[in-house]
Amino acid sequence: MKIVCNENQCTGCMACVDICAKNAIHIVDDIDAFNAVIDEDKCINCGMCEKVCQQKNLPQLRLPIIWKQGWTYDDKIRMMSASGGIATELARTFIEKGGKVCSCLFREGDFVFDIVDDVNRSDCFAGSKYIKSNPTGIYKTIKRELARKTEILFIGLPCQVAALRNYVGEPLGEKLTTIDLICHGTPSPKILDMFLNQYGEDIHKAESIEFRVKGNFQVSKRSRTIATRGVCDRYMISFLSALSYTENCYSCKYAQENRPGDITLGDSWGTELSENEWHKGVSLVLCQTEKGKSLLKLAKIKLVDVNIKKAKSHNHQLEHPSKAPKSRDRFVKHIKQGMKFNRAVLLALPKNCGKQVVKEVLIKCNFLVPRG
Repeated sequence: MKIVCNENQCTGCMACVDICAKNAIHIVDDIDAFNAVIDEDKCINCGMCEKVCQQKNLPQLRLPIIWKQGWTYDDKIRMMSASGGIATELARTFIEKGGKVCSCLFREGDFVFDIVDDVNRSDCFAGSKYIKSNPTGIYKTIKRELARKTEILFIGLPCQVAALRNYVGEPLGEKLTTIDLICHGTPSPKILDMFLNQYGEDIHKAESIEFRVKGNFQVSKRSRTIATRGVCDRYMISFLSALSYTENCYSCKYAQENRPGDITLGDSWGTELSENEWHKGVSLVLCQTEKGKSLLKLAKIKLVDVNIKKAKSHNHQLEHPSKAPKSRDRFVKHIKQGMKFNRAVLLALPKNCGKQVVKEVLIKCNFLVPRG
């Protein structure tokens, strides 16, 4: 089997799929790992797939010149956002100054990328997506837009930002502004399907899927929780414990202070701000370039100082990749053998699940009021 990058190290950025003129590449999702497989009968050995692969060709990473935390002044946006609403506010600002914004959204059962140029649609990208998204086709579209002198703001995971920079190249990159999101790792979409199927839910029939409301981590469908309301479900337990990521995430090249984007956004975990501000949502904001600094200055956002040491310690992905639990191999074996997802997580992480089982009982007995 001929593959683009090292075995089981594909991030699923899909840039190689977009660049191949012969449609000779497809992504194989084995649940615990992705691989970009090359059809040797179609391949003409042009080498373009390796050129855009950010696993083989790491673009220049840059140290932050600004460390801040903050939120949008728009209370409505802040309330609907996972943290401080900075990403949505930056998107609105970019559109207002004549550009277009590209990021991930949920559509017809898939987490895909789209481009918008209407400020009233800029909130369609809001919310955390704790799953591997599908950028197929978006690299070609962005490159065409940039060639037409369109200013583009791309918001995505570090590997996707790096792939896009490789794909468009330096000359067209002058019109491109990028925001990379602090990512702890991402599971295969098959993991979410397994979780939902236990509850008789079909993702392709869902109008929306949410993973989190502020500090409440729980999979929801149109704001209706899949499991017991107020309890961290098994999907989120597996995610937060780094149990369900694909293999590449545990050796992520972007898990460091040097970043691929002009701006980096995440949650300001461990903030010393008041509990009231934290409940409203506070974003961590890093800036690596003058281009990023200019966008931050234009946006209607409040930025305050952040304790850099605390920011790093509560966002370990700024220092090192997530570490797989010792039970990961057993978990993968169980789900590949057809074991129910919730049971496989329970066997892998009994203590984590046990705490939530107790919480569920207390909620059902009305001894505890669920948050969110």
